[in-house]
Amino acid sequence: MTSETDNRHRLATAPIVVGVDGTTTCENAIRWAADTAAHRGRRLHLVHGLGLTSMRSVLGSYDVMEPAVTESLRTRGERMLAAAVHTAREVAPEVTIATELTEEDPAAHLITLSESAHMVVLGARAGAGTLSHLGSTLLKVAAHGHGAVVVVHDTDPLPALGPVVVGVDGSGVGVSALAAAFEEAAERDAELRAVHAWSDLEEGAFAGADYLLIPIEDGETAERAVLAERLAGFQEKYPDVTVVREVHPNGPRRHLAAHSAVARLVVVGSRGRGGFHGLLLGSTSLWIMQHAGCPVMIVHPE
Repeated sequence: MTSETDNRHRLATAPIVVGVDGTTTCENAIRWAADTAAHRGRRLHLVHGLGLTSMRSVLGSYDVMEPAVTESLRTRGERMLAAAVHTAREVAPEVTIATELTEEDPAAHLITLSESAHMVVLGARAGAGTLSHLGSTLLKVAAHGHGAVVVVHDTDPLPALGPVVVGVDGSGVGVSALAAAFEEAAERDAELRAVHAWSDLEEGAFAGADYLLIPIEDGETAERAVLAERLAGFQEKYPDVTVVREVHPNGPRRHLAAHSAVARLVVVGSRGRGGFHGLLLGSTSLWIMQHAGCPVMIVHPE
């Protein structure tokens, strides 16, 4: 019983963690996280990783240079964190803020912190392009982190009117995403739009697929029943959350992207199995993380 009580206390007091890299890309993420922390009465934990562990392995025999190099990096990191605190205070003057300057690799440290965080928030550049524009730290944390990782683009506005949108599938990953989406909708007093596409094919591939592989006859009726079953338990737990259901034969990316233009948050699941730079996030999750017009929450199955 004590352990259960301790766990509930830990969850209730878990901070919102933000990765700080000193660029304008993360400023919106800091603002979004500070606003969320203020509304939920949570602490804000701003973190900057120096990556000295890997740097020491690169310096090799040049140990004599290390003190000067590390001191310069520490000074720069401290300035980044001070600027981040200033940015957060502009949005949420009363929120409790802690800063952390660590020698660890930023991605590895954020992944460790995600085990006990309410959520981890990271910034990203907006717009389409190669995966590199998202940054290796973001991709690693989004793929390997625990719980919820929120990606806030540098053009995303702070939370305003608009629904929380969740992509629903039939997997355990989808159940975790649904749980997080209902909680977010309840916290934000927002409508929840549950979007279920029973095929992850996009228009061209869907049109060219063997019709025997696509549930056409009574397909929508059957999939609406699947969606209703997925939502039932959560609607009982969150009776005040208004839910709008959508079922589509295909194109989850297209429908989620369209909703993201007016949503305050899109929630998707992560397969969480690892892989190079997190490419096994799932194609839809990875794509919407790049292209959404609002913050995106990646939810891991644990």
